[in-house]
Amino acid sequence: MRRSLSLVLCASAACSAIALVPLSPLPIGAAQKKKAEEWKAPALPDGKELVTDTSEAFVTVPAGVTLKGGVTVAKAAPTIDFAYYPGQTYAGRPWSAWGESTCAGGKYYASIGDHLAPAGTAHVFEYDPAKRAFRRLLDLKELLALPEGHYAPGKIHTALTMGADGALYFGTHRGSTAVTTDKYHYTGDWIVRVRPGGPKAEVVVRAPVAKHCIPTGFLDPDRLIFYGGTAPGEGKEDADVRFFAYDVRKRKVLCDVADGPKRAMIFARSTGRVYYTTASESGLMRYDPAKGGDPVKIPGELPGLRAAGDETRAGIVYAVSTGQGGREPVLYAFDTKTEKVTALGSPLAGATGYITALKIDPTGRYLYYIPGAHGGADRDGSAVVQYDTKAKTKKVLAFLHPFYREKYGVSLVGTYSYALAPKGDALFVTWNANRGGRAWDVCALSVIHIPGTERKVD
Repeated sequence: MRRSLSLVLCASAACSAIALVPLSPLPIGAAQKKKAEEWKAPALPDGKELVTDTSEAFVTVPAGVTLKGGVTVAKAAPTIDFAYYPGQTYAGRPWSAWGESTCAGGKYYASIGDHLAPAGTAHVFEYDPAKRAFRRLLDLKELLALPEGHYAPGKIHTALTMGADGALYFGTHRGSTAVTTDKYHYTGDWIVRVRPGGPKAEVVVRAPVAKHCIPTGFLDPDRLIFYGGTAPGEGKEDADVRFFAYDVRKRKVLCDVADGPKRAMIFARSTGRVYYTTASESGLMRYDPAKGGDPVKIPGELPGLRAAGDETRAGIVYAVSTGQGGREPVLYAFDTKTEKVTALGSPLAGATGYITALKIDPTGRYLYYIPGAHGGADRDGSAVVQYDTKAKTKKVLAFLHPFYREKYGVSLVGTYSYALAPKGDALFVTWNANRGGRAWDVCALSVIHIPGTERKVD
């Protein structure tokens, strides 16, 4: 059921040849101002833009890390490329990445944001592994071009998804809850598309759900429907978490209902169906675009839902619960044909939980994830975990901490954002990274080249 008319705004901005010029920080308080004045843009030694390393340290359990019983470590060390994202030329609050990234057309696409408020910005980058170079596709603040004093989102919290039309889609999110008010002319957040082939990016819609941010979302790439889970603005005009479906071709809200998903949904690409657990934890819902209308409650329940991978050719989606509040996360398989759940046990490799992305390889055999999304990954050595869906075993492919701290002065402390290359031979990871003094302050990219011996298929 559509609840209200959407406010539609169309705009465009050049994206294919944006110069990486410094952006001016917003006025801030004394403490933040001091930090801003002390800010130093991230840099690698000798002016290098990217470094490449391989080391036995990647496959050696770090001192102080204890792995769970049955967890093994890869025998072959990967080769890893490492770089800082360009454009981090002023202090964010902090610079951070919150939305899932993607690989398409031989390139890797990811978003980062400065988390500033009331008017921040976020960027979408393309990384070309053949050229080993970045290209900035979008500066969100430039695209929106809002008047001074107006709210502008400081982060992208949804997935970046490449549609069948060749465009990347995402939803925007606040840098701070407190600024989503009438004082800052807040009407709701945006769905945006970016065409890597250029030359234009554009707003698809402003406020598909009025006065709500969009922390959860993705595009059905075939049917070009954007699905979102919202969070209310500080004005609390409608305090519900809402689920919505938006047709990006027709620019039309297809569905908008209360009690939506908090942070994740399961997507069956084969049928277009979307599944989620309600924010009130009152049931498992299914939205079927072929039937339209509102989502319907179906039998069964999920053991929580914080992240879900892509559907395999066999019709399986691997998902994981949050594992917060003192509970250990649960890894499970959701069969999109039968809508049944099979529990697979704990996904933990060490002591750190909170997994916010799962990536399955094209064979459906190997699942990849990195625990410690919201900081603390380094306590387990910033471990990259491979789960063998056939053998039901866990293996650490690489420990990235303390190697990068000791060699480059940066700790890789968490990530919400990674994607597998189409052949499953490389994992691209956008890290929230700490150069000292706070949870994290910059964003960095690592490209982990997975040895063939560590991903054999019987």
